[in-house]
Amino acid sequence: MTIEIKVGPPVITISQGRTFMVTDRHGYINTDSDQGIYAIDTRFISFYQIYINRVPWNVINSSQLMFYAARFHLTNPLINTEGGVIGPHTLGLIVNRTVNEGIHEEFEIVNYSGQTVSFVLELAIRSDFADLFEVKSKKIVQRGKQNTQWDEREKRLRTTYDNKDFHRALTYQVTQTSSAVGYANGRLFFEIEIDQNEQWHACADIMLEHGQHIKKPHPGSCSFDQKSSQATTVSPGQLHIEFAERQAHWQARCTNITTSNNELHRMYRQAIDDMGSLRIYDMDVSDEAWVPAAGVPWFVTLFGRDSLTASYQNMTVSAGFARGTLRRLAEHQAQERDDWHDAQPGKILHEMRAGQLTHFHKIPFDPYYGTADATILYLIVLSEAYRWTGDIELLKKYREVAEKCLHWIDHYGDLDGDGFQEYKTFSSPGYENMGWKDSGVAVVYADGSQVKQPKGLCELQGYVYDAKTRMAEVFSALGDESRAQALLQQAETLKRNFNSAFWMEDEGCFAYGLDPDKKQITSIASNAGQCLWSGIADQDKAERTAKRLLQEDMWSGWGIRTLSSKNPAYNPYDYQLGAVWPQDNGIIAHGFKRYGLTDEANRVIRAIFDAIVRFDSYRPPEVFAGVHRKGVVDFPVLYPGGANIPQAWATGSIFHMLRALLGLRADAPHKRLYVNPSLPDWLPDIEVQRLQVGSCFIDLRFWREDHRSRWEVRAIQADQNVAPKDRIQVIDEPGDDR
Repeated sequence: MTIEIKVGPPVITISQGRTFMVTDRHGYINTDSDQGIYAIDTRFISFYQIYINRVPWNVINSSQLMFYAARFHLTNPLINTEGGVIGPHTLGLIVNRTVNEGIHEEFEIVNYSGQTVSFVLELAIRSDFADLFEVKSKKIVQRGKQNTQWDEREKRLRTTYDNKDFHRALTYQVTQTSSAVGYANGRLFFEIEIDQNEQWHACADIMLEHGQHIKKPHPGSCSFDQKSSQATTVSPGQLHIEFAERQAHWQARCTNITTSNNELHRMYRQAIDDMGSLRIYDMDVSDEAWVPAAGVPWFVTLFGRDSLTASYQNMTVSAGFARGTLRRLAEHQAQERDDWHDAQPGKILHEMRAGQLTHFHKIPFDPYYGTADATILYLIVLSEAYRWTGDIELLKKYREVAEKCLHWIDHYGDLDGDGFQEYKTFSSPGYENMGWKDSGVAVVYADGSQVKQPKGLCELQGYVYDAKTRMAEVFSALGDESRAQALLQQAETLKRNFNSAFWMEDEGCFAYGLDPDKKQITSIASNAGQCLWSGIADQDKAERTAKRLLQEDMWSGWGIRTLSSKNPAYNPYDYQLGAVWPQDNGIIAHGFKRYGLTDEANRVIRAIFDAIVRFDSYRPPEVFAGVHRKGVVDFPVLYPGGANIPQAWATGSIFHMLRALLGLRADAPHKRLYVNPSLPDWLPDIEVQRLQVGSCFIDLRFWREDHRSRWEVRAIQADQNVAPKDRIQVIDEPGDDR
């Protein structure tokens, strides 16, 4: 008999745009935790519990219904009242919550005690208005002044926070109830009396005031019938038609799949839902251009590296994220040197925040530019968007941005003029590490000791090689052949020098990077695998690197670890010193496929997919522990520090790995789509529907036959004004899968 094991975090998170709520399974927000209601980088509620006669309710079960809605089923413990005892589990409390700018709550209590009962329902709500960075660091400092007022007539509790010109406020308003409502001793209370089998209902709105802007639930979101004082059964889709329609519109324009592998199908559909939920709607450029949040709950903002990586991963699903991300990041491209923000001319931002610490310049996040890879990745995503859309106007629009990115790479990314990328912070609170492994302790020598700045990581060199190769194609399309040839020459010189300076013959792998003395950082790390994705590795070195990364010290059974278990700094529970990242593995797998290492690629993909199947709702966290897999009946271990779920590039890794399996490479400018499938035995068939390349929508069927992967075109659809010669041709590509 098959045993189904599901792993998930001990919290429930609901979100919409940049507003989100994190609670425990009771629906409570606990003191000394990072739970809460957040918006625009501020925690508005830091404590929330529900009591019956001063005693907490007990949870039966709870679940997220949709990304913006959750439901909690609670019941009472034994309660002594003035009118007698209320036996345990004789009252049922259902709490429904939805996010739509603010938070809307509905309460329903049913009496099964066999008698009329009277009690007090209490809501304890406290606010700290802490900056998100303080919550994450668990170092909260009281700065401003708070004031709480209760409006008896409006049934409204309002708490304000003011620190000079920084203003936030929380309003909790009871919008519907048949009971008396009051406020005393720091708690809202409802005086309730209900007969056997009767129901009691109430509705409330939580409004979040950010400066002069107030985020509040949309009108009509309460399902409580004012005339009859009864609540109606309304689904989240009915409650939030606008959101449901917006999500449905997103899903309808995405590439779809069908397959006999039900787990892959469910995984893919969940990923589509989650990517739609990660859209930051107030950053939308248009109906066709959007920006993804990096992850919920901690990264609901514009991120350079994360937004670009997710946009790349989503190219086979929809190019809309690339269009929006390219636009918003271009708007904030650095124009001058500013050491406090780690900015130099042409640099693409790392992260943008709007909390109290940023407002008062305690931290340099308005925005912060401390990343070594976002500027390079911008060029890669611009090129990839052109390859999938064929939109030459995209290149013309961002040509100047691209020129500035290239200038930054050559003059600021290369600190010493040796042709390699290095990073170093110039900001007093700046980041120690600025690659994708950006935790302060991520880059270590083989003896486990820390590497000092400046650091030249191996994958950064690969990114630059890929970016310059792609930009040569871009400038050729723009009619600048001399610029294109110069970029190709620079890329080839970099490739030759890289394979000489970074190769470790004794390890059969590329070095983690170069230290300040230009000596190899000889640690074995997953970064080496990303060099295959970029194409900078020589063929023989790529093959040996793949083999090395699949050895036991790097291979967890659930994927490739970030760091070898032989390194003294290794810790499978550490963020980037031994844990496993789906995004990292997706990039590595695609790199393996690029060099024709299909078995190795499929092995990595199978391991990550096996892990995702075991996570709740088929949702991969951004990171999970690198603990070794013990047989078939096992499950991946969660990262103990709390990972973002959903997280954009973890979710996008599903699309990225599926693309690697099918060997999809678009060349819309030349009206071509190349395919190179390598279906494993666990994926005997798959059909891709409405894959958009240029102006065409393509249906493709793939299947295994006699241990070989085959494919056929089922349909190609295009607008009537698209001439036959301009329609996409699908071509077999047995070689390079760039």
